[in-house]
Order: sequence, then C-alpha cells, then structure tokens
Amino acid sequence: MIAPVRATPNSQTIDPPRGLALLRDPLLNRGTAFTETERDELGLRGFLPAHVLSMEEQVARVLINLRSLPNDLEKYIALNSLHDRNEALFFRVVCDNIDEIQPLIYTPTVGLACQRFGLIFQRPRGMFIGANDRGRIAELLGNWPYQAKLIVVTDGERILGLGDLGAHGMGIPVGKLSLYSACAGIHPENCLPIMLDVGTNNQDLLNDRYYIGLRQKRLSGQAFDDFVDEFVTASREAFPGVLIQFEDFANHSAFRLLHKYRDDIPVFNDDIQGTAAVALAGLFSALRVGGGKLSDQRILFLGAGEAATGIADLIVSAMMAEGLSERDAINRNWLVDSRGLVVKGRAGLTDHKLRYAHEHAPLDDFLTAIRTLRPTAIIGVAAVGGAFTPEVLKAMAEINDRPIVFALSNPTSKAECSAEEAYRYTEGRALFACGSPYDPVQLDGKTFVPRQGNNSYIFPGVGLGAVASGSKLVTDEMFMAAAHTLAYLVTPEDIEQGSLYPSLPRIREVSAHIAEAVAEVAYKRGLATAPKPNDLMAFIESQMYNPLY
Repeated sequence: MIAPVRATPNSQTIDPPRGLALLRDPLLNRGTAFTETERDELGLRGFLPAHVLSMEEQVARVLINLRSLPNDLEKYIALNSLHDRNEALFFRVVCDNIDEIQPLIYTPTVGLACQRFGLIFQRPRGMFIGANDRGRIAELLGNWPYQAKLIVVTDGERILGLGDLGAHGMGIPVGKLSLYSACAGIHPENCLPIMLDVGTNNQDLLNDRYYIGLRQKRLSGQAFDDFVDEFVTASREAFPGVLIQFEDFANHSAFRLLHKYRDDIPVFNDDIQGTAAVALAGLFSALRVGGGKLSDQRILFLGAGEAATGIADLIVSAMMAEGLSERDAINRNWLVDSRGLVVKGRAGLTDHKLRYAHEHAPLDDFLTAIRTLRPTAIIGVAAVGGAFTPEVLKAMAEINDRPIVFALSNPTSKAECSAEEAYRYTEGRALFACGSPYDPVQLDGKTFVPRQGNNSYIFPGVGLGAVASGSKLVTDEMFMAAAHTLAYLVTPEDIEQGSLYPSLPRIREVSAHIAEAVAEVAYKRGLATAPKPNDLMAFIESQMYNPLY
C-alpha cells in the first residue's frame, strides 16, 4: 500500500492532510485499512482501532450491515454516509455489487430520497448555487477545491416523474456522478454535482419547515436564462474544457438550453439524448428477435416531452441511415400526450411536438391510437403509472407476433406496466424493456429476464469518451455510435432469455466500448483536442478509475 494522493496535481495541497484531517477527507480516507507504517507516517496512530482490515474485509462488513437494514431508503442513507466517509470503499462496494447497489443509489430509490431530501440531508456534496448568488457565480466556483472535468447540473424542476422538487433534486446529480465513477471510471475528484437553486413552484415544499432550498417561486424567463448563462460561462472559465450534462430540467427549459449551447461547447442533456440512445439500442436488440429493419417499424410514444421527442429524433436519424427520407422517417413516429394523439392543427403545440404532428383525425386515448395506427412498438415515457393496461398490451399482441413494449418511466410507481404484466398479457411474446428494475418472470415454464433500459448504459461511456478525447462538442452522431455499440454487446444468450441489454455487471466493459466509439467520432470529425493514441481502447481503459487502496 502507498499513502493516498490526489487524482490531479493541481488539486494536491502543499501540505497533504494528516491525522484527523486525513480521516475526514473521503477522497483520501481508507479508515481501518491504513497499514501500520501509514499510521505512523501520516499521524494516524491512536485514531484507529488496532486491527488492520483489508479492503475485501471492509466491503464484506459494509454488505452485512447494509443487508440488515429494513428498507431501501435506509440503505440509501447508509450508502450515502459511506460515500461521505470513504469514496474508494463506496465505489468498490458499488462496482463489485452493481446489480444490488445501483437501484439503491439511483433509480428507483433516488426518487424517494429526493422526496425526503430535507429530512435525510447529512453532509453537503457538490455545490448549491442559488438565484441569490447572481453576479458572483464565478466566485462560488472558485471555492471548489478540485479540478472538475465533468459537471452534472439540475434546477430540480422535473425530477424523474415526480415533478418540481426544487433543491431536493440534488440527489439526481449526486447519483448520476456516482454512476459515472462506478460504471465508467471517471475519477470522483473530477466530478462536480451542481444544484441551480432558482426556487420552486411546489407549494408543499415552500410550506415544509425542513425544505433546504430557497423559499421563493421559481426564477423564470430572461432572468432564468441569464442566470444559467452566467453559470455556464463561469464553469467554462473555472474548469477549461469541462463537460456539462443538463439533468432533469423541465421541457420548456431542457430543449432551449440544449439548442443554445450544443454547437459551441461540450454539453448534452441525458433526458433527451441519453434516453434516446438507450431506447434505440433496445429497438436494435428487439429486431434481432422479431426480424425486419428499423425503417419498417411504426413507433407510438406515450408521452411527448423531452424523452419522447429525443428518442424519436434519434430513431429518425437511424431510419434515414437505412435509406428513408426524413419525412418518411418522421411519419413512422407518433406521439400521444395528455390530450390524445398529437396531430396537425391542434392549438398550442410546442416546437418539439410540431415535428411529429401528423395529418390525422384526433384520437382521444392511447388504446384507440394503437388500434388505429397499428404500431409495432410502444414506448412509454410519460410517467403515468399503469398506462399500459391489459387492454393496451393485448391489443399490441393481436397486431404483432412479437410486440415491442418499452415501459421506460421511473421510479417504479410511474412505470407504464410491470414486466410480469407485459409478458402475461402478450402470452410471453412481448419484447420488453423497463425503466425500473424487475425480477425475472416465470410464465408457462419459461423464465424471462427483463433488463432495465437505464441511461447508465449510455451516459457514463459517452462522458468518458468525450473527456478522454477532449472533445469540443458532444454530438448526435456520438449517441448514435453509443446505441449501435450497446446493441452489439447484447449476447445471443441475453436475447434468448428476453434481455435486450447486457447484464449490469458488464457495465464497465460496456462503458469502455462506448467511450471508444464516442472518441472515434470525436477524432473523425476533428473535435478532439487530445492527441489520438495508437491503441484507443487501451488508452480509454488506462483512464478509468479503479477504486483500490
């Protein structure tokens, strides 16, 4: 063992922490794993019990304690506490037990954690930048002691399918960046979660004595845009080349901000682009079973927000790559929102819906739309729990030999249907993907293993590829490459058991391959600022943080 050091030289202080200060630094702390020699040299003698534990023993102890807790929220709190004490041990636990731990630190448990954030808040992580900090955001970012390469930022207005949670939405950037480190090896020291606290329009939170954010209505209009612009400008100055991921902004902000910055700096919106790539990869996998080309499919979306139109946009690009015209590809994608089928002539359509507003008579409900349009695939991204009713699923099974059913909303309470429902009401013929995890399903002597169409298959690898290549932009071509790569990594054995995605324990392998594909696009398009290595995959793997002492 060697004494812990910082990830980047410019974040290594002149006098590295010793003694209690070292034990209280989660990036450097090893707790009871500090050796006898290290305890002498680092001023730790007397602060730790006598027995030196290996990392493996520490992991085992964490798991024993974790599994004894009564519910997932308690487990989330325990893992969060470990994250605050010892980052290397936290990420070792996550990496070695990803199937068990990911649902606890991200969806679905993170949704409940955000709802209870004011009650369970223990120690600040990342930065809270409030509307009352306008004019001095650069000063605030100057307080951050490390060199950030990746920022995940939210304003908390549309947290999962739960709506406006204001500053309590900070759980999302923290969770996303945990997955960046665990799934793609972005060093935690280079990750910066940020909450832009511009207030909340959730009156329940404003009345909550334990709400931790600004107690005011949301900043809006030009004042909001100016505030975000100040943040983006200050971030680029404080951390040159930093990649910024916008997360869980409401539709009216998400599209506007993405389009404003995407052609100038490395930014992306995971709700729009990451969701699109993981859904497209699932479609590619489904077509390996059902046959046919993507350009032959008719897709019906339940939902018409950033996730739905982001997926539709990427599907259109993929259909065009197969030879369809843009208009023909658009005509194969249909949206249903809370007012029914999105059609031309309907008043009040926003720009992102207009592209998919087709000439058709109005249809009031999703089931009628299925029976009328006869889609080969339905994709649920509206966060309306139970919307894929038995009648919806049976209708899809009547129309298609192998109906494609993606219930992608999360958390679980917002899922359009469960895995068991999808298989039961289609007689086991559904090609199913979900936004929240489900256990294997037994039906008529066959075991189906549904896999979560989770963005964690996509965004960590995209971020790693962009950071490793120093890409000046993050493009749709990169997300298309990520989708193709993810689908390619699904094995015949996965397909045979009904899994449209690779197993989660392969996630670091998946992320490395996606990072390679993304970096290749950056080099091919002249967007990379880092020299191209002779062996790109070996270089990518060398950049991946491995949580060991």
